[in-house]
Amino acid sequence: MTDEVSASVPDVPPEPVAQSAAGPGSGPGTGSAEPAGAAPLGLVRTPTGHPGVDAHLERLADADHLAADGHVEVYEDVHRGLREALTALDAQPVPGPYENRS
Repeated sequence: MTDEVSASVPDVPPEPVAQSAAGPGSGPGTGSAEPAGAAPLGLVRTPTGHPGVDAHLERLADADHLAADGHVEVYEDVHRGLREALTALDAQPVPGPYENRS
């Protein structure tokens, strides 16, 4: 019975993986001697309607012109600003001078 199954499946060796024209070891993840230059991603940012939040999101565009090791500073700055904006939403409103009447 096993002869029937093996006879129906042809013995075809798997095809070799094609190497890129640049040769072996030059594909993604192989690490080249020179880092790639900074290139803008061209993402469109939709305004949120909150000027403070929009300003922080626009700051992300600064990372487009930096090398990868410079992105961390921009991302941390934007994260800090957005976290402060969210924290401000949780703050209790300050009562006006005449709102605390008994």
